[in-house]
Amino acid sequence: MHGWALTFTRPRDPEPLPVTFDRRRVYVLPTRFGLFYAVLVATMLLGGLNYNNNPALLLALLLGGTGLASLVAAQLQLSGLAVTAIDAEPVPAGQMMLLHVHAKAADGRVRRGLQVALDPDYEDPALLDLQPGNGQAQLLIPTSQRGWLELPRLRIATCHPLGLARAWSHVWPQTPLLVYPRPEIDGPPLPEGSGEDAKARLHPSGEDPHHLRGYRHGDSRRSIAWKPSARHESLLVREYQQPAGADIVLEWHSVGGLPHEARISRLARWVDEAERDGRRYRLTLPAQPAIGPSQGSGHRHDCLRALALMPDG
Repeated sequence: MHGWALTFTRPRDPEPLPVTFDRRRVYVLPTRFGLFYAVLVATMLLGGLNYNNNPALLLALLLGGTGLASLVAAQLQLSGLAVTAIDAEPVPAGQMMLLHVHAKAADGRVRRGLQVALDPDYEDPALLDLQPGNGQAQLLIPTSQRGWLELPRLRIATCHPLGLARAWSHVWPQTPLLVYPRPEIDGPPLPEGSGEDAKARLHPSGEDPHHLRGYRHGDSRRSIAWKPSARHESLLVREYQQPAGADIVLEWHSVGGLPHEARISRLARWVDEAERDGRRYRLTLPAQPAIGPSQGSGHRHDCLRALALMPDG
């Protein structure tokens, strides 16, 4: 649909979810095949009238009724459909974000052949089937910059059941999604930790035995404690500890001399590296309380979220 036409369709502004499609929000038009079908039926009808051919008239009326019924059926595929939630896992800027569109139908009817796509770029739509009455579509959307991503209109359409008509409706979710900063591709290694708060972390290649635990798929045979395993009649594995160094402090002022966005990219890269190495780290940003020290997916998200929402320099 052209941009000028979108100004005349509902909704005209972003709206909170859930959103239910009623008959005023569902638009129906014949497809190209539907127009050809209509011309064919009209030709048969005129021919039957001209030659007073009752079987041809009957067939034309039956085909015409089938076409009209397909228009109603296409409209009913969307009428009563509710888009309940839209969510996505944050990704670094420049990567494709996987969008999850959750929908349901209050009447619980099975609905097939629904397609979800960005509007007006109605390309590469995602399939949405509701069975029984609930469904989810996964749609890839591009990201370009860090921060909150405002979603455009989403178009939900169908040509079901006969392909003679296309019914569609729009949803414009008021649901911003978070985009992480783009991490620096190449740069200096992680800064060394300082202070006396060095920690020991569990690692299979350590030297000092720490404790025994149950065997997990993928554990090395060299780490199996055979004698304790024989006593307990189950495989036990030795876990070791090795020093992991002091907590890492990632400071905004430590990357001075770089442009504003380059600082954010470097700190984002260091956050990922510290998380990958299993190190505890703390992030300090201007006019914000320090985050950490800690580690784990939740701590990583807090740090990258703070970097993503940094004001523009």
